[in-house]
Amino acid sequence: MTSYPVRMDIKPVVQAFFDEATNTISYIVKDPSSNACAIVDSVMDIDYAAGRITYDHADTLIREVETQGLKLEWIIETHVHADHLSAAPYIQQKLGGKIGIGSKIMIVQDTFGKVFNEGTEFQRDGSQFDRLFEDGDTYMIGNMPAFAIYTPGHTPACMVHVMGDAAFVGDTLFMPDGGSARADFPGGDAGTLYDSIQKVLALPDDMRLFMCHDYGPNGREIRWETTVGEEKAHNIHVGGGKSKEDFVRFRTERDATLAMPRLIIPSLQVNMRAGAVPKDRDGRPMLKVPVNTL
Repeated sequence: MTSYPVRMDIKPVVQAFFDEATNTISYIVKDPSSNACAIVDSVMDIDYAAGRITYDHADTLIREVETQGLKLEWIIETHVHADHLSAAPYIQQKLGGKIGIGSKIMIVQDTFGKVFNEGTEFQRDGSQFDRLFEDGDTYMIGNMPAFAIYTPGHTPACMVHVMGDAAFVGDTLFMPDGGSARADFPGGDAGTLYDSIQKVLALPDDMRLFMCHDYGPNGREIRWETTVGEEKAHNIHVGGGKSKEDFVRFRTERDATLAMPRLIIPSLQVNMRAGAVPKDRDGRPMLKVPVNTL
């Protein structure tokens, strides 16, 4: 297993912003020793029925960065989300910063480039992003070192980003009473997801874990922060030493009962482009709906 450069002595300031429409949590992560920050998993608002895109959620993040006098250095996508649209280019236009995602984005682009019949003009080399991370790659947010862990299984391009004593897990894990994400999207695999989760659980028990989604299981209030120790002990899908065989059986059976996410069609088209809305041949923003394909 890769040895990762964990720094539990560095404790970033983490602000969470919950988007009720998609149950997504976005984060502003500040280096404790400077005014540098990163934004993780931003949201662009869409009224899908009306075909209308707005930026209320992203504007809230932007205002907070500006109010605190922060310098945005990174806009991190933990993966190509299938349930919300990224606001990364909108935020970058307003505040600067580099957009980063896992290097296996190219697999996702190739897969869904075919699904949406994108043609040769759609680049499938990840060039829409400023940085493509490999497993163990490091980067800096001000004076704070950060690194990426490759965690496929939910999608082929999933990565967990660790910034000091805080890890942003994307959809690799949910809160302990939420379990784990589905593994039945193209390129997903339940056994691979189990192995990826073990990488996260190998981090120090006191590592703070921040979720990308929470759905308030059994009617509890929305939560997004836990620890490695809590997940190891209490996660309903992988905690308490549950075996890979049991996890794969459960995950496969459960995934077969799940409907497609409500926003999967617009989300994939936008997010595989780093948050840019595709355009038709006349330059107008336009989304496609593939029939009987997903």
